[in-house]
Amino acid sequence: MPKLKFAIVGFGKMGQIRYKTLSAMEGCEVVCICEPDDRILIPEGLENTKNVDDVFKRDDVDAVIVATPNNYIKDYVVKGLNSGKHVFSEKPPGRNILEINEMIKAEESNPKCKLMFGFNHRHHESMLHAKKLIDSKKYGRILWMRGRYGKSVDEAFFNNWRSKKELAGGGIFLDQGIHMLDLFLMFCGDFQEVKSFVSNCYWNLNIEDNVFAMFRNDQGQVASLHSTMTQWRHIFSLEIFLEQGYITINGLKTSTNSYGDEAMTIAHNRTKPPEASWTEEENINFHTDYSWEKELTVFLESIRGNKPVPLGNSQDALKLMKLVEKVYQQY
Repeated sequence: MPKLKFAIVGFGKMGQIRYKTLSAMEGCEVVCICEPDDRILIPEGLENTKNVDDVFKRDDVDAVIVATPNNYIKDYVVKGLNSGKHVFSEKPPGRNILEINEMIKAEESNPKCKLMFGFNHRHHESMLHAKKLIDSKKYGRILWMRGRYGKSVDEAFFNNWRSKKELAGGGIFLDQGIHMLDLFLMFCGDFQEVKSFVSNCYWNLNIEDNVFAMFRNDQGQVASLHSTMTQWRHIFSLEIFLEQGYITINGLKTSTNSYGDEAMTIAHNRTKPPEASWTEEENINFHTDYSWEKELTVFLESIRGNKPVPLGNSQDALKLMKLVEKVYQQY
C-alpha cells in the first residue's frame, strides 16, 4: 500500500509530538512543515514553508495535521478539506459552535475526506481498560462520575496565546477540562442538563481559571467536573461509581510526567448496597503512554479503509461543543 504523505501546520509542542509519532508509524511520511516562527527548530532535511496556502496546494500531501493556536483551527480545517485533504486537528474543535458547524459544512461538501479531532485521553491505557470493564456490565450501570483536572501556571502564562480569549476562545476548561468532559461522553454517551459556575478568581484575565460543572442525562447519570488552573499542582483524577463497584484513576501518563503514572483501582462489591462490602479490590498501574499512536491509527485506518471515523469525529465534536457552550452560557 502506498505511503500516506502528511503535512503538519504548526510545529510547536503538539506538532512535534505528531511528527515523532508519524515518523515511527509504518506507511506514513511527513513531507513538509508549515511553521512561521524562526525560533522553532525544524528537523534537518524536512521542508518548511511559512505560507500555509502552499501546503494545501501541494499534490504530494494526502493529509494535514492542524496543530496551531485555536483561532486558526477552523480556517485551516476548512481549507484543508476544500483542497481535498484528509484533516486531523488538535482540540478544541473550534472556539465555539459556529466554528464547528463551519467545519462540518466543509466536511459534508467533501465526503471523500476524513476529519478527526485529537482527544488522545480516550486512548490512554487506563481509559481503554475502564471502558472495557464498563461495557462488560460486570459492575452494573454507571450511577455517577467525578472528574478533577488541574494544573499550576505562573506569570509566564500571560505571554502565552492561551491566556488571550480572542485567540484561545476560552480558558482552562476549553484548554484542558474539555478532555475530562470528552471522557464523560465516552462512558455515558451524552448529557442533556448542565449547571455550572465559571470563575476568574485569581489570575484576572479575560478567560476563566476555574469551572465547576454538573452534567445529567436522561438516564439520571450525573457527572461532576472541576477544571482549574489554581490547583497549584498538577492533578488528574477520575472516579466512576457503578451499581456493583467503582473504578478510580489517579494520574495520567504524559511526556512531561507531570501527573505521574495512571494508578487504577477497581473494587467489586460482594454484598448488596447500601451496606456494601468491598471484598475484592484490584490495583493496576499503567506506566506507558501509547495514546498518540493509537489515536493516529484510528485516523489512518479510516483513510485506508475509506470508512467513517469511529470516534473523535465531527459529530462527537459537535456534541462536546454544545455542552461547552452550555457551561459558558452560565459565566
